Amino acid sequence: MNREKRKIAIVGPAYPYRGGNAMFITQLYFKLRDRFDVKIYNYTTLYPSILFPGKTQYDESGDMALKAPNERLVSSINPFNWFSVAKRLREEDADLVVFNWWQPFFAFCHRAISALVRKRYRGRILFITENVLSHEYRPLEKTLTRVGLKHADSFLALSQAVVEDLEFVRGDRPVRRSELPAYDFCRTDGGESPEEVKRSFGFDADDRVLLFFGYIRKYKGLDILLDAMPAMIERDPSTKLLVGGEFYEDEESYRRKIDELGIGGAVRMVNRFIPNEEVERFFVAADVVLLPYRSATQSAILNMTYSFRKPVVATRVGGFTEFIDDGETGVVVEPNDPAELAKGVAKFYESRERVDYVANIERRLGASEFEKIAELFEEIVAEADERAARLAKK
Repeated sequence: MNREKRKIAIVGPAYPYRGGNAMFITQLYFKLRDRFDVKIYNYTTLYPSILFPGKTQYDESGDMALKAPNERLVSSINPFNWFSVAKRLREEDADLVVFNWWQPFFAFCHRAISALVRKRYRGRILFITENVLSHEYRPLEKTLTRVGLKHADSFLALSQAVVEDLEFVRGDRPVRRSELPAYDFCRTDGGESPEEVKRSFGFDADDRVLLFFGYIRKYKGLDILLDAMPAMIERDPSTKLLVGGEFYEDEESYRRKIDELGIGGAVRMVNRFIPNEEVERFFVAADVVLLPYRSATQSAILNMTYSFRKPVVATRVGGFTEFIDDGETGVVVEPNDPAELAKGVAKFYESRERVDYVANIERRLGASEFEKIAELFEEIVAEADERAARLAKK
């Protein structure tokens, strides 16, 4: 394998799929393409429609600032397809085969394909683990994860929390660490002032606007945030909440809570997928972004927030404490506690005149491990070469 550019074959989602996993694979492609020959094996079927809680799995943005070239070949649910995908992978003659792992649902698909290419790629199979288990843990997930990751030769974890989560399954296989990128492809600097955008959402120009962004599921804690709103409004009646994203569970339960709490006049909910060309307006309107999660490993929303140079108030769960500098790029509070969340928001507003959150966020972005991911992959490929050579002698 002496070609000028080493070849990497990635099994993972990309356009036309939406969501953080597709965003990550896209950003990874653009970071690696100058040094490597990168091929993305995308999905023909990601999730069966009956299992997908949203309206569509596809990105309906009119503006696709980043769209990585890919070939849609992989069905997550068709065992016959796995043989044909494995055949194509073997023909690629790659230096490294990469599987993107974030959900035990893919256990049998990834296990089968990695098993079918293992003889051809001994020592050269890397699993990128965005998560090890799902955010909403279910029975059998550890068993399924052991099944899916069986043939990994090494791992790349995207937070220290994920490194620790891998302990039950990794054995003596090496684990490298990186992090998610800053998702800055939605930044357009459209020129609208925060006051103009606030008014367009139905707020007053001088309102304190909090943003909850991204699809809504139980683990993200929007209900906790709603429970915290009365205390925040009592402290400052100009406090408003903007919620942007599609509900993946019953919206009416949240509407009922808003009515019961009497905060309807302070909450604006936009229940739909927010296309790229509209994302910026939500962040321009906001003073701070709230991440009241019950669980997390890392979050694409956090990285998107940083790309707009906005601070966060987030809970002390998973990898958040790795990527949020408390008192500098945001405020970290204890989880599952509306009162603590309200205090965290108050702390942010009290500190913003003396803390240069923008400068601190830019410093953190400049030190991002993702910016060095091409160099890391050179090391990973070199280690794969050595591992493959050792295995070939056995």
